[in-house]
Amino acid sequence: MFGLSPEWLLAPDGRPIADALVLSHPEQVARLRAACPEAAATAVLAGDPCYDRLLAARPYRDRFRRALGVRHGQRLVLLNSTWNPESLFGDGGEDVLPALLPRLTAELPADEYRVAAVLHPNVWHGHGPGQIRMWLDRARRGGLTLIDPLHGWRQALLAADVTLGDFGSVTYYSAALGTPVLLGAAASDGLGEDSPVAAFVRAAPRLDPYRALRPQLDAATAHHVPAPGPAELTSSAPGRSAELLRRTFYGLMGIPEPTAPALLDPLPLPPYEPPVRTAPLRVITRLRGAGEVVVARYAQPRGEPDAEGDAHTAVHEDTLDPRDLTLADVILRDGDPDDPRLGPPAAWARDVLDRHPHCGLAAYVTGPGDCTALTRDGHLLRLTADPRAADPGACASALYAWLAAGKGLDELADGLTVWSGGTPSQVAVTPAEPSPPAFGSPTPLEPSPPPSRNARRYAR
Repeated sequence: MFGLSPEWLLAPDGRPIADALVLSHPEQVARLRAACPEAAATAVLAGDPCYDRLLAARPYRDRFRRALGVRHGQRLVLLNSTWNPESLFGDGGEDVLPALLPRLTAELPADEYRVAAVLHPNVWHGHGPGQIRMWLDRARRGGLTLIDPLHGWRQALLAADVTLGDFGSVTYYSAALGTPVLLGAAASDGLGEDSPVAAFVRAAPRLDPYRALRPQLDAATAHHVPAPGPAELTSSAPGRSAELLRRTFYGLMGIPEPTAPALLDPLPLPPYEPPVRTAPLRVITRLRGAGEVVVARYAQPRGEPDAEGDAHTAVHEDTLDPRDLTLADVILRDGDPDDPRLGPPAAWARDVLDRHPHCGLAAYVTGPGDCTALTRDGHLLRLTADPRAADPGACASALYAWLAAGKGLDELADGLTVWSGGTPSQVAVTPAEPSPPAFGSPTPLEPSPPPSRNARRYAR
């Protein structure tokens, strides 16, 4: 039992090395007595401050989700790996995670799923940040966010809809919070057979990395019933760890304890970190009704997505391979509208369409709910939506699909409804104020017949 054996708890002369050994639950005391009875007298039950901070921050879950750019109707899939060789990111097993991450971003529709990963600090330390980012580069270009392993993982746990993890403590905390969990690695050789974590690993559902991922994730959330064990065994004194720990510390020091309440620092609101997808997006669209377009976007899929509708390609201007831009029907950019390096959005869009004659629409995303789009026939438009709803890039693809189908802008006087994963988002489509070009006069745009030569129809 890691951490409770004599070699960890006793000095060479056989005496306990600690005056107080803080434990969170009586079952740990029982295991301590069995593993190292010499240290049993030092045990102090004082709850779990990490778990208490998680519980106290639960009311702010929506804020943590918005900090990660999770939108209405999206599910946040959080991957977690501890640092054991048999872990999800370990090198002693099948090395599941590096192979799994690109599949998650490619197989899951980008506007229905958000993917983030929490790796143990020792994983970062052992391999180095540069190596980690290189291994996960393809997934990051597909929209994966790597969470700060010290300051952001708790907030990500609270924000998650499903956790794909292993036998580490972060995955166990996720189960204790009632979040659906799938285990991608479940080796338990280093766990005590009678420990709560070992019992959790034996009972938790497994992810099969060789099967389609979306049905497994959907089933995990649809049929989830929280197991009582993790929540009950994480702490015997939920919400009281600050009080119990302070009492212990002042008792050891032999001085009076303050009378003010003992409190833990609240979890801070993380910085805004939305997904950045620079991998080419295969976009499947279908006109649903008057001013309504269904959109499903896939980041660099390995095959044509199994979806019904018209297909086009949307590419971020910062794509790794510039040749992707020559095949793009829609070209995207994220940035400040006043960025002097790019010029105003209208000038950027004119430049893009001038340089890429087969592109049908250029969209400059200026915020979580806004973008400026220029069509091939010269219409400069502003697309505006609730920043918690449809992604501006998805809105730009919906507009492209609408026009490519031969529909007119006059039919969008009441706006455009963008559907993703069964969730509708209302998007206002209004003429944008033309901005003067950065240099000289704008180059006239040559109209091209819709649909673009890159658009094709796919059916199940």
